[in-house]
Amino acid sequence: MDTVLAPNVNWVGYVDWPVRDFHGYQTKRGSSYNAYLVQGSEKTALIDTVKAPYADYLLRNVAALCPPEKVDYLVCNHAEPDHSGSFPAMVKACPNAQVVCNAKCRDALSLHYDTAGWNFLIVKEGDTLSLGDKTLQFFDTVMVHWPESMVTYLVEEEILFSMDAFGQHYATYCRFDDEADLNEVMQEAKTYYANIVLPYARPVETAVKKLGTLKLRIVAPSHGVIWRSHFDRILAAYGDWRVSKPSRKVIVLYSTMWQSTRHMAEAIVAGANSVPGVQVKLFDLKAVGDTEIITEVMDCAGIAVGSATLNQGIMPRMAACLTYLRGLRPAGKKGFAFGSYGWACKGAPEANEYLKSMACDIITDPIMCRFAPDEATRQACFEAGRKLAEAAAAIEA
Repeated sequence: MDTVLAPNVNWVGYVDWPVRDFHGYQTKRGSSYNAYLVQGSEKTALIDTVKAPYADYLLRNVAALCPPEKVDYLVCNHAEPDHSGSFPAMVKACPNAQVVCNAKCRDALSLHYDTAGWNFLIVKEGDTLSLGDKTLQFFDTVMVHWPESMVTYLVEEEILFSMDAFGQHYATYCRFDDEADLNEVMQEAKTYYANIVLPYARPVETAVKKLGTLKLRIVAPSHGVIWRSHFDRILAAYGDWRVSKPSRKVIVLYSTMWQSTRHMAEAIVAGANSVPGVQVKLFDLKAVGDTEIITEVMDCAGIAVGSATLNQGIMPRMAACLTYLRGLRPAGKKGFAFGSYGWACKGAPEANEYLKSMACDIITDPIMCRFAPDEATRQACFEAGRKLAEAAAAIEA
């Protein structure tokens, strides 16, 4: 495995192949926790760490390149435990090291760990730290995606240690983008953005503008592969994802009891498919997780959500999915709700309220039927699906 980013700059992290859940994010391809050792002519710095259970692996990787007691700086770009979890172990193993972070990060670390004996070196926006023939520079990236977030720039090598920006939850022995399957990398980068970064569009824009003034030869995130050949592609994608740029795509989601709501969903799909040039996707929420759903919704133009009524309310699985979507705030969608009911018509109206709370442009009142849909209901579903797809077809390619 190639771990060398530049002379005396090495990846020393851990590849977590089996992990399948990351605080609710389904990581179907695992993940990695990227840490980087930068050895200057006078000083040595470790950029970030790994999750706590894998501290021994990190220490072993560092020790293979440098005695731990010779590490001078432990840089923390982000206090979330997947980045900082091994800091207590590394502080203990590197007795001469200072913990380098901004003031907000110091405060956050103190709420996670006992930092009473840690030797902090607090840095501010634009500060530099000399390692001899190498220089680290620090930039705050507030709310990308925590308040204390920052990135570290290795000036001479033009390497940006970008923390969560441009990352992917993707386990591979390929450390670089030009070694891995780029289609897989981009799909995982999209999933990562949709599930973690999407609500922070404005801070992302601010950070990208700021960092755009730097010369970037390599961009090394905290998860996934390192960008050295195709950074232009991920940067352009971030521009589209930041605004949830809609494509000619319609998503239909449903949660059904006795298949009536499913039949309505299929009629909507048929209507949408009658419009040429529009991609239409149908999802039964019993069979797919929210991680995949938000990745599809992020760049769709239209969304239809269907729920049967259960106990005078929305189906629990649909409520969970829409709650997840609402928190991530995908922008610029047209949509409507639909659903079957028995005694009280509650599921579709509640789904409609979720769409409103997501600032969705509602194109029709909820389509509802009692028990199985009749021909008139199927036709209404077909027409609503067609209308949604026509709006998607009007999107510029």
